[in-house]
Amino acid sequence: MTLTPEEIRHREKMAKRKAMQDREVESKSIEKGLLAVHTGAGKGKSTAAFGMALRTLAHGGRIVVIQFIKGAWNTGERKALERFGDQVEWHALGEGFTWNTQDRAKDIANCRAAWDQAKAALKRNDVSMVILDELNIALRYDYLPIDEVLADIAARPPMQHVVVTGRNARPAMIEAADLVTEMTQVAHHFKKGVKAQAGIEF
Repeated sequence: MTLTPEEIRHREKMAKRKAMQDREVESKSIEKGLLAVHTGAGKGKSTAAFGMALRTLAHGGRIVVIQFIKGAWNTGERKALERFGDQVEWHALGEGFTWNTQDRAKDIANCRAAWDQAKAALKRNDVSMVILDELNIALRYDYLPIDEVLADIAARPPMQHVVVTGRNARPAMIEAADLVTEMTQVAHHFKKGVKAQAGIEF
């Protein structure tokens, strides 16, 4: 098979790229539990966290999900993940968005109960991943003290991963994280009059 000059250049370019990537991968030797934060105004923060959960479950790990705000929703991801049986624990302890409850004392009490569940999960060696869904919202409104939250996360088992979601992540949370992803909204169907739909929003 005779290659064209363009095909030869492409192969050489990709060979160099592969060698560079291989060196980069080989240079990494640390294995540890990560703190990942998904924040920003765009859609997909919790969805990305549940994608990580699926990977963990596929490798035989156990996950615990704690929902701080939108726990009143009957979501598709909960229905799907609970099919993994005792590999999944799900604690939905919120009562909906803060503008729905309009009761700061109740929101604080719910977040405290949720954090008590989270603290228990963060001490368990048999839990591979803890998802703290919408924790950033609870911290934004000072429903929980961030110093306590970060201390409990830091004291978890060395190989346990933690994923925190929600808009407006506090600077201290971002500083503590190993991985931070900011979802940016470019367009959203809701602004065009399309309501929340099964399979997309929940």
